[in-house]
Amino acid sequence: MIQTAEQLAKSQGVKAACEALAVPRSSLYDARAHSSESVAPELRETQSRPTPPRTLSPAEKEQVRDLLNSERFQDYAPREVYAELLDAEQHYLCSVSTMYRILAEYHEVRERRNQLRHPTYKKPELMASGPNQVYSWDITKLRGPSKGVYYDLYVIIDIYSRYVVGWMIAEVESAALAEQLIAETCVKQGVQREQLTIHADNGSPMSAKSVAVLMADLGVVKSHSRPHVSNDNPFSEAQFKTLKYRPDYPERFGSLADARSWARHFFAWYNDRHHHTGLGLLTPADVHHGRAETVRQKRQAALLRAYQAHPERFVKGAPMPAKLPEAVWINPPKDSSHDQPIAVELSAATEVVPV
Repeated sequence: MIQTAEQLAKSQGVKAACEALAVPRSSLYDARAHSSESVAPELRETQSRPTPPRTLSPAEKEQVRDLLNSERFQDYAPREVYAELLDAEQHYLCSVSTMYRILAEYHEVRERRNQLRHPTYKKPELMASGPNQVYSWDITKLRGPSKGVYYDLYVIIDIYSRYVVGWMIAEVESAALAEQLIAETCVKQGVQREQLTIHADNGSPMSAKSVAVLMADLGVVKSHSRPHVSNDNPFSEAQFKTLKYRPDYPERFGSLADARSWARHFFAWYNDRHHHTGLGLLTPADVHHGRAETVRQKRQAALLRAYQAHPERFVKGAPMPAKLPEAVWINPPKDSSHDQPIAVELSAATEVVPV
């Protein structure tokens, strides 16, 4: 009976054959399974399934795929293409499910337009082993006397010494003022060609073509943070935090002159009196002007006297003043074992008055 059902199924289909002969379809399927198991594995692999008569030919499949990816339909879901062809052209290619299967074969069940691909930005890796090798600069907003009024504070800092080499407060943020600040700072610091790299984020003044041309004329290498990565400009960000967390930092500045007056006192303190933890508690001016070793020797003498007077108070032996890092990095390579950032050299911080 199973053999008869099998023969009848070839012409009438499995369901109709089993119903006509009152044979459960599961019995027919079991018989087929046992039959295939009896075939040797090496022969079973060579057996090919017959192509269903309803299958589209390779040329037809390619036609469907080309149509779905065409400029006309690249933004349409397959069901929309199906309906559009029927309504506008009275044309039928295949079912919606077949369209999806064809797209799935080519991993195209997604947005089929050419989308904007964000480029892979290289992480900036900058190292300074002394003053005037790498500067970082940025702009921050200072609140003015009323809501909606702000002043722009431009600051250039040497990442090795943490010394603020130039600053400016203006009423606007512009590439022209940035050029003025950078040019005057480089001249006053005696920067030579091919000596300095200046790092910044991607704000409009930082990425302006005129600023890039100026740096090229000065022989300065420009460097930029990756978009939306604030950690690529850590020294400027940290310096702004120190500025805005000062006890005397006002809620608002009464005027532009008021803001400049406050900034003069702040940068004098920051450069000459602020003992920076990243510099072994030396001031930026000591490191920047090459006085660091002299200060450390004086500290060593004082610590030695204290140790000789009360050695029992120093359980780890004679104390030593903190050392300066040998190099300062923006994004040190992962395979390097560099010290933490520090050191650069220069004269007093340059205040630039906008023209």
